[in-house]
Amino acid sequence: MAELSVPAGTKNLVLNMGPQHPSTHGVLRLLLELDGETIVSAKPDIGYLHTGIEKTCEDKTYHQAITLTDRIDYLCPLTNNLCYVLAVEKLLGLEPPPRAQNTRVLLNELSRIASHLVWLGTHAIDIGAMSVFLYCFHEREEILKIFELVSGQRMMTSYFRVGGLALEPPPEFLPRVRHFMSYFPERLREYESLLTRNPIWKRRTIGVGILTKDVALDFAATGPTARGSGIDYDIRRDHPYSGYENFQFEVPVETAGDVYSRYLVRIAELHQSVRIVNQAVERMPDGPIRAKAPGVVMPVREKMKTEMESLIQHFKIVTEGFRVPPGEVYQAIESPRGEMGYYVVSDGTAHPYRVKVRSPSFSNLHALPRIAEGRLVSDLIACIGSIDIVLGEIDR
Repeated sequence: MAELSVPAGTKNLVLNMGPQHPSTHGVLRLLLELDGETIVSAKPDIGYLHTGIEKTCEDKTYHQAITLTDRIDYLCPLTNNLCYVLAVEKLLGLEPPPRAQNTRVLLNELSRIASHLVWLGTHAIDIGAMSVFLYCFHEREEILKIFELVSGQRMMTSYFRVGGLALEPPPEFLPRVRHFMSYFPERLREYESLLTRNPIWKRRTIGVGILTKDVALDFAATGPTARGSGIDYDIRRDHPYSGYENFQFEVPVETAGDVYSRYLVRIAELHQSVRIVNQAVERMPDGPIRAKAPGVVMPVREKMKTEMESLIQHFKIVTEGFRVPPGEVYQAIESPRGEMGYYVVSDGTAHPYRVKVRSPSFSNLHALPRIAEGRLVSDLIACIGSIDIVLGEIDR
């Protein structure tokens, strides 16, 4: 257990915030040393949500471990699916067909929108703007329905598989996405009209929780948390994966480093995700959704009903898994919270020898004490919301 050491004779108050406080956005405990209502120091205490997912992967086949990745960041499970399968595909030297890659980009940007909507709604309600929460979750619901349409699940989709996709997207998939994109930009502008120039919102966020560029670099902060401090870095652009090099988009950057800057970055990212989704829909190619790799990639389900070879292949992959050549890889992608990376080690068997996750929330959280020191306790709520942590990926 983390503890604060307060010098004898001091009149400062040591206060527990969490681990059940709703504004910590998960099971997070903060040990606060307060001088009145001013934060002298804030120390995160994590581990209350430990799942052991990384260790559990060693007991699963490469195929089975996909379902574990959904649970690491439960607000963008498809993002974790993608990062893991890209790492395994790199070990196998396997490249999915263009249609699978394009669909992966489309669904990942929808995941980014859905995740940012949860952030915006909860961040706003933490500070006192309740209406925005209701509006954001209304739009997120439509995205979850799209996920359910293609995968059968609203959240824990496990839809990306090694070599491609789990299922053929239904015919109504693209029309449903087009319909959502036809009205979502207007809803997004409505959110902005409620907050961006709102004098109360600005007083609660401008100049609050400043994270300087140097401190952000010291703590290896990434994603909107870093871009709000002037760090112009986005893996989708700087180290493209899954075909992102074929898409046109901008990387929003702000320099003030405060809560308001991090808000502006994520709002701008929502607009850019809309732009990417529209490109993915319009350029969706024809063709297969799985690579041709017998023994690794699941056969087409229809063939299993008529071809004994396909049925046997499916049975062997599900029960025994597939062997991956010995080696090690690190694959990083841009999650809604920053650099999500999977380090996967293979010893030549059908089970990963090691899976280590580099989660952005873990690094971003450790910058929180520097952000919060010297601010009021009420400002701490805004600071936590502005870095958009998910405790599932911190305590994995």
